[in-house]
Amino acid sequence: MTSEPRSPVALALAPNGGRRTRADHSAIPLTPSDLAATAEAAADAGAAMIHVHVRDGNGGHLLDADAYRAATTAIREAVGDRLVVQITTEALGIYSPEEQIALVRDLRPEAASLALREICPDEAAVPAFADLMTFMARERIVPQIILYAPEDAVRLAALRDRGVLAAADVPVLYVLGRYTPGQRSAPADLLPFLAPGQPSFGHWSVCAFGPREAACVATGAFLGGHMRVGFENNLHLPDGTTAPDNASIVRATAELVTAGGLELATADDLRRAWQAD
Repeated sequence: MTSEPRSPVALALAPNGGRRTRADHSAIPLTPSDLAATAEAAADAGAAMIHVHVRDGNGGHLLDADAYRAATTAIREAVGDRLVVQITTEALGIYSPEEQIALVRDLRPEAASLALREICPDEAAVPAFADLMTFMARERIVPQIILYAPEDAVRLAALRDRGVLAAADVPVLYVLGRYTPGQRSAPADLLPFLAPGQPSFGHWSVCAFGPREAACVATGAFLGGHMRVGFENNLHLPDGTTAPDNASIVRATAELVTAGGLELATADDLRRAWQAD
């Protein structure tokens, strides 16, 4: 008996996040030119997508359409269509769901990540979330719903069953761990998301915190998922040493999964996979 061939696995880079600064690592990209250079190196190392945060003049977290346009333009000038450019709508305790939604409507990015707990925190927020999902489907903006715990996945599946997502399925990101000092995720942290009885999604990815990031996301890849790595959540290579830059983490993760027989997706592979889901 032969199994179906595995589709290519997508490797996304999250190069900066909204919290870390140059005090954490000198190679944290903060400006559009920094992000462009990081994107080019990541594409060369095997990434299919870049997950972009922009910063204000003091290096703080920012949700601003013009700042995103500047960053996206710089990235596109560096890599063309070699990477999917995904923005974040992460609130970081600063922005409201209304401001997050307004950003997506104004910017109309290629892709955007949406934390379910932030952008649709309760039943009162469901109508606005449903309108956003309809808008994104109409504008061909690919959502990726961030799920911090298995119960988030259960809630998202219930919203899907109610027709709130404007699609039969939606890409999701399983987050292993939390943004807390010293967080060190482990591959077993993925198991509750994949446990019997848990809802399934056609396109799921994994991100994790700390030095075992590569082991965590590779576990997800070998179990049928996709991967997100980078300085947003982790500053270390798989051997525990400090990574010199984001591209080195992408390269090390790519080598880990390709050595196990998986094929890396291109940006166009990822775009086609999202269209098929």
